[in-house]
This record gives sequence, C-alpha cells and structure tokens, in this order.
Amino acid sequence: MIEAILPEVVACEVAYDDPAPGPGEMVYPEEWERVARAVPKRQREFTTVRLLARRALLRLGRPPVPLLPSPRGAPGWPDGVVGSMTHCEGYRAAVVAGSGGTAAVGIDAEPDAPLPDGVLDVVALPEEAASIASLAGRYPGTSWDRLLFSAKESVFKVWYPLTGAELDFSEARIEIDPAGAFRAELLVPGPLVGGERVASFTGRWAAERSLVATAIHLPAPPEDGGLSGMSH
Repeated sequence: MIEAILPEVVACEVAYDDPAPGPGEMVYPEEWERVARAVPKRQREFTTVRLLARRALLRLGRPPVPLLPSPRGAPGWPDGVVGSMTHCEGYRAAVVAGSGGTAAVGIDAEPDAPLPDGVLDVVALPEEAASIASLAGRYPGTSWDRLLFSAKESVFKVWYPLTGAELDFSEARIEIDPAGAFRAELLVPGPLVGGERVASFTGRWAAERSLVATAIHLPAPPEDGGLSGMSH
C-alpha cells in the first residue's frame, strides 16, 4: 500500500503480521534492550519494523545494522540514508532512501476507523475540522478524521529529522484532495533544505484493507543548491 504512494527511489518493505526472522536476519541485542521490558505487542512491532528496515537497506546495497531509536523515538539511520517506519494493527512498513536524492521521507498507517472521541478536537484546526466534515458528507467510505491524523504524523516524521524540534498538531495545516493527495502548509518557519526554507510538504494517501496510509517524499536539492520541488 505505502509502496504505491512513494517514488521508486524509496525502497519499501511491508508486512501484515509479524514474521519470524529469515535466514541471516536477527534482532540485535542493543535493539532488544530497548524493548525488553515492554509488553509483547510493543516488542513485536518494534522488532518487525526493524527487520523490514534492514531488508529495505539491503535493496539499497547497504549492510544490516542496528537501528536504535532516539530519545524522541525516531529511528536512527546509517550515514547517507533517510527513512521512516510505521506500524498499526495488521500492518508494518519501513522505507529508506539515499540522502543524495531524498532529503526526508515520512510514512504513517492507521486503521480506517474514526478517531476516538475528543481526539479530532486536539488534532484539527477549525478549518481542517470543517473540511473533514465536508469530505465525510461527500465520500462516506473513508475515515477522513483518521486520515488527517495520519497525514500530520507523516508531516512530523519528515519535519523532525530535518529540525530536531517538536511540531504541534496546530502548526501544520492539512488540505486533503479526495483523489489521493494532500498538502501540508507549515504555520511556523520550515526547515532549511539546501539553504532554502521549505514552507510546505506535499504527499499522497491510500485506503485499502481497512487501513489508511500517508506518505511524504521530500527530494534533496540538486547539487547546484536549488530546491527541486516538494514531494511526489
């Protein structure tokens, strides 16, 4: 699903369950230390997305390495690589790309079900809430509130590696195109990429198998320093 909404320069691996490690695959001891005291569900999610990430790294010609989370929880990637991970009930995915062509990538998957009561009030700006209500009236087959939440998660996963800073839900305005795209306008100064301030991200979304997924690909600027565009 996520692989269909990202460009080919991004290597993607997905699973709909928690497969056992294959031949030559392993969970590194230093990774296991991070979840040794966690509940089994968290352990499975954590280890599966890292197995998937290492498979994706192999597709870039990169050797397997431990992928440890930062204090904020963001995965650490080898030099020259950017990536993103996501997991929810019934779906896990990891994507990676070379930093020469990709400045950042962010993915998120969620169950295609309404957000719990009260969550939309926290996540959505007033204009976003109005847009979600309109979309729900015109296209009732998708949980548009959950899609909004997913898009904001993908925005953060692109933002954070570039800035090292937090980003509140209220600091990005999402416009969803029901045809499968979205735009995120940053309401605070955006990250510098190739010396240029990025004011917005664009991404794509998909809904299938009772899931919604969002993805943002931010290309690296060309070597001459100009910004080549936003996401594809």
